[in-house]
Amino acid sequence: MQGEESLQIPRGTEGDSFPLMEINACETETSEQWDFVLVAELCTQRNPRQIHRQQRFLEELRGKGFRYKVLEDKEKMFFGIRADSRLFNLYRTLLLEPEGPAPSVEPAGLAPIPATTRIRIVNFILKSKMAASDTFEELVKDGVFETRFPLHTREEDLKKKWAQWRNMFHKQPIDDIRDYFGEKVALYFAWLGWYTYMLVPAAVVGLLVFLSGFSQLDTSQISKEICEAHDIFMCPRGDHGRRYHQLSDTCAFAKLTHFFDNDRTVLFAIFMALWATVFLELWKRYRARVVLHWDLYGWDEDQEEMALELINCPDYQLRPYQHSYLRSTVILVLSLLMICFMIGMAHVLVVYRVLAAALFSNLPFLGEQVTTAVVVTGALVHYLTILIMTKVNKRVALKLCDFEQPRTFWERERKFTVKFFTLQFFVHFSSLIYIAFILGRINGHPGKSVRLAGLWKLEECHLSGCMMDLFVQMAVIMGLKQTLSNCMEYLCPWLTHKCRSRQGHLSRDPDLEAWQRNYRLNQVNIFSLFDEFMEMMIQYGFTTIFVAAFPLAPLLALLSNLMEIRLDAIKMVQLQRRLVPRKAKDIGTWLQVLETIGVLAVIANGMVIAFTSEFIPRVVYKYHYGPCRGGAHPPVDCLTGYVNHSLSVFYTKDFQDPDGIEGSENVTECRYRDYRNAQDYNFSEQFWVLLAIRLAFLILFEHVALCIKLIAARLVPDVPQSVKNKVLEEKYQRLREKLSSSPKSTDV
Repeated sequence: MQGEESLQIPRGTEGDSFPLMEINACETETSEQWDFVLVAELCTQRNPRQIHRQQRFLEELRGKGFRYKVLEDKEKMFFGIRADSRLFNLYRTLLLEPEGPAPSVEPAGLAPIPATTRIRIVNFILKSKMAASDTFEELVKDGVFETRFPLHTREEDLKKKWAQWRNMFHKQPIDDIRDYFGEKVALYFAWLGWYTYMLVPAAVVGLLVFLSGFSQLDTSQISKEICEAHDIFMCPRGDHGRRYHQLSDTCAFAKLTHFFDNDRTVLFAIFMALWATVFLELWKRYRARVVLHWDLYGWDEDQEEMALELINCPDYQLRPYQHSYLRSTVILVLSLLMICFMIGMAHVLVVYRVLAAALFSNLPFLGEQVTTAVVVTGALVHYLTILIMTKVNKRVALKLCDFEQPRTFWERERKFTVKFFTLQFFVHFSSLIYIAFILGRINGHPGKSVRLAGLWKLEECHLSGCMMDLFVQMAVIMGLKQTLSNCMEYLCPWLTHKCRSRQGHLSRDPDLEAWQRNYRLNQVNIFSLFDEFMEMMIQYGFTTIFVAAFPLAPLLALLSNLMEIRLDAIKMVQLQRRLVPRKAKDIGTWLQVLETIGVLAVIANGMVIAFTSEFIPRVVYKYHYGPCRGGAHPPVDCLTGYVNHSLSVFYTKDFQDPDGIEGSENVTECRYRDYRNAQDYNFSEQFWVLLAIRLAFLILFEHVALCIKLIAARLVPDVPQSVKNKVLEEKYQRLREKLSSSPKSTDV
């Protein structure tokens, strides 16, 4: 075996370079010419085996047409690598497509290969398995190398135009983003900008709906009756500190509830269903114009993958499509088990709220705000659960994808997106689903309450109704997610970058200085852009799915997105290493995710209006039980008496320990929110009438909203006529050119 000295990779003092493959004399050695930089710990040079593996990897790269250069500082070794132009000429030959954004202009000679294309091809080769059966990731795990990254070069222009807070309300330079970060990143920012732009009308309408409730604050008949109901006592709600509450104590919450639970909520929910459809259809049109401008309208990802494989290995054998029913069944079962676990996590939150209610009742400083404290802390616990389960779900989705063995990277990404989003959906929305449709509906009635493990009474809705619980939960989660997430998303990379920037001085050598500066930036990985997309998908879900309970959701999303665009821009340009560019002509599976969320939003908002809000009971009372029934026109408000009508009667003598309730001496009956008979406490006829009308409304609402979505989707073509005509004209011109270049036919 050779000694360590014979295996030593040539290197010198800081700033010296020893290229292992000679660089063309006519080319200047500037930091711009290196496609990638590999980094290794300097201590690896004391290990003969690691030196040998480094040399073997670098020699294989040289055999593929790479040249490289080695530099070092006091702690790291840097390997700058650059691919030969023959690789990129082969890529151009295989795909037979121009590389510039303006295909109509024919260059006099071959156009230079864009930096994004160079980085993309080199990255594909680096992550592929070498002849020595080592991938770069395996070498990293074994400590042979530490990391790899492409270099930030000439980013000052993009920083000036885009990655600054003062550009918050300026149009994004999408073409410049594409030229620097590639099509995938550019399409993300194009979509995010379009989404933010389309949120403006939704935010304005949602704010008007919310303020319309404020304008009727003093004229609402229901709020008046609640605030004046000093003689109506509500039944005790918990096991601790049991006492009767005057209905008038909930006056402030009744007024607040009217802000978002009013007659305009139905119209706003239908508007948001239409908005979601129009937003997606207009995005498809905008995307079509963008990718046509980039000359990617007919680009095919399978062809791209095969071209890269052939460039890396001319003996590459095509991997055909495969499907295994056994694997699909196993993955389906495992996914369902994971979803059941997510639902179980929601039940854990239920248990927390029940136990918290019992605990908080013993805290004297909370007074009458025990329920509010339970709702707010429950939302905080839900938020922490989201943070933890996000990491768990990502690992589970990756394992399921590994088991499924996708054919290509693009196919793997699609499958991972579907699995991860499905799990994330249940994590984020299971608690909201419980509050909206289950909370307070399985509790029984006073005197005969359903108890957890026979000990703790199940949590009930707020005294002003379940819409208040849903509103608070939405407000806390969206507020935390928008503010804390944005702060952490920016502050963590910023602080890390500041700390790493102070670790020693930069070299005076131009190449080494650039490599050190890029190395000290925050790391990126294949999930960096994916996580940004996922964050926006979840936000879109909060903005649309329960918007009937929280009309301010579009406004919060709009304000958050204005910050998000600049935060992401500053992160990518100034705080993070350069993302590896990826080619794309759309946002991929995320479009199907958005369409699925749109359908779920129609169903969820219909159920919120039908079963959670007081809209249906108010309408039924107004036209069937109230003073305006039968078309009458009384001098009083049509909802006069609604509060008394909507509260059931419970006789205090039927409590198991009526004397143990504070203030029971002068109270013979108390009220609670439900529709039950006063004699046997079974559901009354009104309950069943309301249930039938709720179901009928739900079916009608969903059919109307879905029909509006379908009509809007049909009326707005996915692809503009100008784009279709442009593609048609290009096809026609190609055929004309082939016809003119072919030999003239002669009659025989």
